Amino acid sequence: MLRMILLTIAFGLLFYIAPKIGLSQYVHAQKWVILSFFFAISYLNHILMQMGFAKNRENFVQYYLGSITGRLILSLIFIGTYVYLGTPNLNTFIINFFVLYLCYTGFEIFGLFSKLRDFS
Repeated sequence: MLRMILLTIAFGLLFYIAPKIGLSQYVHAQKWVILSFFFAISYLNHILMQMGFAKNRENFVQYYLGSITGRLILSLIFIGTYVYLGTPNLNTFIINFFVLYLCYTGFEIFGLFSKLRDFS
């Protein structure tokens, strides 16, 4: 979980610094909402993974796949809501969203592999 907190802080600093160095055209105005969404989803996935590890390690794969499916469905609902509300600069919003999606998913997989190495 510490890695996710550090990743969120790093992206927060990047979002804070980007307009000051002239990169505001690459960062959407709703950047803090997107970042908060991913932190919340990562926290929920972390809780679900701990439950999967604690209850039954044989069902861990089902918990992991369930968390990935939940993340995907919640992400589609999140994007769909912003598309429906007609957010300005939609392309930047979607690009920022998917960059964060890939980064958070990559860090989650990296953290999972580091935990599973101890048990193999």
